[in-house]
Amino acid sequence: MRRLRGPAAVLAPALLLTGCAQSVDPIERLGKKAAEGVRPHATAPGRDYRHWGLTRPLARPPAPPDRPLVLSQSPPSRPPALSPSYPVRPPALSPAPPARPLAGHPAAPAPPPPVIDHVPTRDPVVFLTYDDGAERAPRFVDMVRELRLPVTVFLTDSIAAPGYRHFARLRALGAGIGNHTLDHRAPAGLPYAGQRAEICGQQDRLRARLGVRPRLFRPPYGSYDPTTLRAAADCGISAVVLWRTALTPAGLTRGLGPGDIVLVDPDESTDVPLRERTVRVLRAAQERGLTVGRLEDYL
Repeated sequence: MRRLRGPAAVLAPALLLTGCAQSVDPIERLGKKAAEGVRPHATAPGRDYRHWGLTRPLARPPAPPDRPLVLSQSPPSRPPALSPSYPVRPPALSPAPPARPLAGHPAAPAPPPPVIDHVPTRDPVVFLTYDDGAERAPRFVDMVRELRLPVTVFLTDSIAAPGYRHFARLRALGAGIGNHTLDHRAPAGLPYAGQRAEICGQQDRLRARLGVRPRLFRPPYGSYDPTTLRAAADCGISAVVLWRTALTPAGLTRGLGPGDIVLVDPDESTDVPLRERTVRVLRAAQERGLTVGRLEDYL
């Protein structure tokens, strides 16, 4: 057997070691394949805006808040100041509660998540959201990559399941993944067990297929009731996301304003490609001096 001499003799053991360290985690393999399928940026952001039908580059959104906004909660009250009417000092603050409930006391139910169609912010941003997962156009992935466009997709397993690899590519580009139930049934009026199975089941499915357990949930058709909110809270949902305006074949249902959540309607009856429908929203936003923000940075 011929001996290796010089630099080849030094590199040979390292090559043998690195060749054996292959991951066996299926989720990690899926993420690697998705990342390999995403081509790197060929140009600086904004240079390809004319290619996508925009008249000017998409403005970069402002820096998101340091912490998600607190929704539907009143600010903490302060102890009253000393006054002649109440000549006593405020009581001392209570110590931190135990990390786990004391034995014999069941855990308190999670509070219902807020239902929102608008983010209370002065930042000049709107938020693009997409439902179901039926439309899996590769050109839309190119558009998200080249414009560095923040989007959120709410996925239904029975509709999106054949194309989870497509959504893995979007997620590798920074797209947010939301829950849209397993089977796209209107939740309102269903019993708790059925609603919980639809929401928690999709949480588990998205964790298995995309490696993410969403915090955001959109009920199909915008249908919900108090039971929906209780089931969503029990499944780890932090916000139920509706929409302030939607893009339909007839256009936007109302004008855009800062903080609006936009549904780019998955209308299968139209022949207009998804990227072109998205461009219509972007043009409308630019006319109002708005750009696109990442919804998960604000909630």
